Amino acid sequence: MNQDEVKEKLLAIKDAPMEFSVTFSGKKSRKVNGLYKPDSREIIIHNRNFSDDNLLLYTAIHEYAHHLHACARGGHLSARAHTAEFWAILHGLLEEAEKKSVYKDVFSGSKELEELTDTIRKKYLTENGNLVKELGQLLLKAHELCTAIGGRYEDYIDRVLRIPRQAANVAVRMHQYNLNPETGADNMRFLAGITNEEKRLAAEKSLLTGKSPDTVKIALRQNPEGGDENADPREKLEKEKIRLERTIASLSKRLEEVERELDAQ
Repeated sequence: MNQDEVKEKLLAIKDAPMEFSVTFSGKKSRKVNGLYKPDSREIIIHNRNFSDDNLLLYTAIHEYAHHLHACARGGHLSARAHTAEFWAILHGLLEEAEKKSVYKDVFSGSKELEELTDTIRKKYLTENGNLVKELGQLLLKAHELCTAIGGRYEDYIDRVLRIPRQAANVAVRMHQYNLNPETGADNMRFLAGITNEEKRLAAEKSLLTGKSPDTVKIALRQNPEGGDENADPREKLEKEKIRLERTIASLSKRLEEVERELDAQ
């Protein structure tokens, strides 16, 4: 694969609003596989670093993401090139490249890695999410008990549990919002910060369907109002159904807790 073919593949993934060039350096570099020069809009690839066209193409897509990022900023890049906006652009390009069979996902070819990924997701990410969510439920109970004995809940968090108040508040919101633990505790913390229910559900759905955290965050930033007036009516009803089901589930749990407390008295 030569440099002209690489450029052709990049344009097949997504067209660029500004002209750019792809250059093979003909060299091997121990520092980087490629780089992008925003002033000349040139993608340079150290092609002797690669023995596999697919891996070379990944580097090309990475540098192309820098070019598209620069295009979105009028042809200029800040000193900090690898921002959340950049990663969102890169992940979008890779997703599109995989759909169009321009680039092959290297992570899907190893059975051992796939099994390890499944273990990490189920045993650690989901379980960790469940634990933090359950912590939020227990903290709500602690709040009630502190109130009952005339103690200050914040003092209990500070001096007895010795955990940051923000972390405690986030755990409580994870429980109250009934977030899906499959997104993992870190993503649940991000979701807990979204007060708008429709936007929070949309962000959670994007994470569960394979979007990267940066992609979801940038999409949320670009659509701060949330919702879509032109959205399909069925999709709106499905979102409302999810909201209602979660509300019912949360209320049912609380009702069971109250009934247990009444029986115990």
